[in-house]
Amino acid sequence: MNSKSETDEASRGSEASSSKTSAPDNTEEESTSGLCSNTVTDHTQDIMKRAAAKQLIERYFYQLLDGCGKPNCDNKYCASSGEARNLSPNEAAAEAIKLFYKEARLCDTLPNKVPRTESSPCHSSSSTTCNTSSAKDKEDNKEKEEAPESNPTSSKESTSKEMEPETSHNVTHQEEPKTRSYNNGAPLTEESMYQLCEDCLQTKVRQPLIKALGEAFTTPATLARSFACKVVENNEAIPGKSSDKESKAMCLSSDPDKDVDSVTGPELDVASCRRAFQYLAKVPSENYSSALVTALKTLADNMLIDLRITKKLLMDDAVNCFVIAFEVPDLGCSDYLEIALPALCHAAEHLSVKGQAKLARIWAQHCKDSLRHILETLQQLITLRVISTNYTRSFQVQDDEVVTCATKFMKIVYYANMLAGSMESNSLREEPIVINNQQDPLENVLGHLYPPTSMKGSKHAQPDDPLAIELDIHVLDARKPYLPFEEFYNEPLSDTIEMDIDFGNFKTEISKGKKFAFLKYPFILTVATKSLGLYYENRIRMYSERRVSLLHAVVGAAPPMPFLRLKVRRSHIIDDALVGLEMVAMERALDLKKQLVVEFEGEQGVDEGGVSKEFFQLIVEEIFNPDYGMFTQQPDSLTVWFNMTSFETEAQFTLIGIVLGLAIYNNVILAVNFPMVVYRKLMGKKGSFEDLADWNPTLYNGLKDMLEYDGSDLEEAYYQTFRICYQDVFGNAIFHDLKEDGDNIFVTQENKKEFVELYSNFLLNDSVDTQFRAFRRGFLMVTDESPLAVLFRPEEVEMLVCGSRNFDFNELEKSTEYDGGYTSDSQTIKDFWSIVHSLSLDDKRKLLQFTTGSDRVPVGGLSHLKLVIARNGPDSDRLPTAHTCFNVLLLPEYETKDKLQDRLMKAINYSKGFGML
Repeated sequence: MNSKSETDEASRGSEASSSKTSAPDNTEEESTSGLCSNTVTDHTQDIMKRAAAKQLIERYFYQLLDGCGKPNCDNKYCASSGEARNLSPNEAAAEAIKLFYKEARLCDTLPNKVPRTESSPCHSSSSTTCNTSSAKDKEDNKEKEEAPESNPTSSKESTSKEMEPETSHNVTHQEEPKTRSYNNGAPLTEESMYQLCEDCLQTKVRQPLIKALGEAFTTPATLARSFACKVVENNEAIPGKSSDKESKAMCLSSDPDKDVDSVTGPELDVASCRRAFQYLAKVPSENYSSALVTALKTLADNMLIDLRITKKLLMDDAVNCFVIAFEVPDLGCSDYLEIALPALCHAAEHLSVKGQAKLARIWAQHCKDSLRHILETLQQLITLRVISTNYTRSFQVQDDEVVTCATKFMKIVYYANMLAGSMESNSLREEPIVINNQQDPLENVLGHLYPPTSMKGSKHAQPDDPLAIELDIHVLDARKPYLPFEEFYNEPLSDTIEMDIDFGNFKTEISKGKKFAFLKYPFILTVATKSLGLYYENRIRMYSERRVSLLHAVVGAAPPMPFLRLKVRRSHIIDDALVGLEMVAMERALDLKKQLVVEFEGEQGVDEGGVSKEFFQLIVEEIFNPDYGMFTQQPDSLTVWFNMTSFETEAQFTLIGIVLGLAIYNNVILAVNFPMVVYRKLMGKKGSFEDLADWNPTLYNGLKDMLEYDGSDLEEAYYQTFRICYQDVFGNAIFHDLKEDGDNIFVTQENKKEFVELYSNFLLNDSVDTQFRAFRRGFLMVTDESPLAVLFRPEEVEMLVCGSRNFDFNELEKSTEYDGGYTSDSQTIKDFWSIVHSLSLDDKRKLLQFTTGSDRVPVGGLSHLKLVIARNGPDSDRLPTAHTCFNVLLLPEYETKDKLQDRLMKAINYSKGFGML
């Protein structure tokens, strides 16, 4: 029987020998083998070395984090000495590896937090016989037995502590099995994944890897416990300990008063999970992809049953399963897109709102690098499904569950993308403006007669997204998302959607919630597609107003005008338009929602859209001219801004807002050059410092330099107080104190951020508050019941107002249709496009103005213009003419190209006025 001293000596000898075998110089290899040198294979020796190295590194790790427990320890690499700096777990792990290689000193006493090993010095999984010690010896050696846990994938590693030359053990060994034994049904860990992948690469045997992945991924409860984060003790993560119910809350959040379901931290170690799948990516995918697809499909089916029927799966576990499932590397097979991914999206549809919110938070905080891969995979699924499916009127894309479930799942990614980016405070909101539209007494009757198309009260029928409410997030607060919003557009889907059907589903879903509508997920649709939905909304409103007039006539009441008619003089267009709109706004503001019909006095043109286009262009040119005094032009950005010292009344700015709203409502594009902050403010978000970038780039760069200046002499370098200076319309200097007694308060390192915020707030909000509130009120008088704010972001609203900036006339040529005998092969048509492509940009704008009534490119590009060129007789001296309401160009068949160019240039340069042909 071994004495206690012999056991201690053997234990110390084992540690010393392990340390030496792990060093770069392996000259002591023979001394480590002892009596077993003739029986242990080279492979077993490698395993022993790895286990010993891991054991020592873990001891260094605990020593750096927890210390040895001895007061006033003299080891500088021990936390108990007070000399070692405080390290995070990641830093301690890196430092432990460094200490291992330079064979730094280890304290004799082990930290009491080291996990137990599966085998003790007197027991191993091999057929080893040994003498037993007394109960007292076992009690004395308890601390020695608490060695770090060895790799569970190898039963031979636990024997390394017994093979010492000093011991009198009679050791016999069985031959090592050819296939390793793994714990069946056990959760996956980073270590086990690494070992599985290494064995697969070395032995070319893939069954153990496939079996382990299959057993974990087919069972939600097992997968949810995989890659578990560690128990948190004293605010530090301790590797090697699984989290229990109490430690789970600490792992999720350090705030004990916070609901576990609502916190942002994951229960699992996402970094460990990602590293594990990086190991898996090194293995050729053909070794496991097919089996993993099957396992993911089974996982999704089991989760669907648990979430929808049995309700046994905890929300936290379901979220963990989705996080792990979408960390799986690219499988490189079509089965994943066709089978596994649709099933996962279908299962995610049954996650609670809280579960979806938690998944979005985890992705935003811990999986930023995975967001692009997840998004691209979903986009690929939707695109392949759309282009490979023949949709009909009886089976629309809205009926395709694969596409709809993927779209719903993409919404979680959409919000996670915003959270992962740069977010602003949601307190920077414009004050709400209440529009009291005068209600017609017969409108209630109309609502009963035409319930499907009556849009009254629609602003109350569009509730906020429950997921957005749960996350307390709004798209206006996303200053810069992690991925650009444009990457969420799916053009094949947008081109496939029949918007009339989708819009009908959209209105039905609001009231009944039965139909799927992509308009409820506007992030996936292009601006051109969404603008068509807005067009249907506005047109139905216009037709509804016409029915009101018809109902008045039926009951014998004085019928109101079915249109919003404006009669203006070209020489007094501002006065006539503003007076006419002011009368309408005062008498019955609802008339602003009728279709606009403009008549120029003394001209015969009938307004089917073209006359209105020119009306808007002319009035915009007048109103936004700096000489008019309502707006000023920023010299750096060439944008227009509200004149903070304007003498115009609030009513004038209200009428300008009405004009902008009418342009959107009547689907007319304006030549307005507002900075982006105007559209953000119209949507309800106040301006902030970042908005200065496109409003006044010079000022923005100067203030940014101030914020980044870290010198102690900032006060002397800038010599700036909290008093600022600006000029009125006459060039007079006006001073304003951002704070009380601001001229005596200098900007310093301590208050420079406050100065920048106050300065930005004054320029973008306070200084133009009166003018902008009136302007926004007029805008909302037209658009308050429109889904504009629901469907469009501020950047997209700017595109609705100003159109596209892409003047690609090649697209226009491809989309143009011909009539009256012309074809694309006609010589006159060939000459026409040859002339057009050689024009300057200014002349191209004039051509658009001549043919369509607007020199702006419609949303989606010139391919959406649908120009028609019709033959207008044989060769003659007549100039080309146009029906701007219908985008029709009437072009005589000129004999020569030079004559065509001469007549065309004269037409586009002298093209004001409307007459009957």
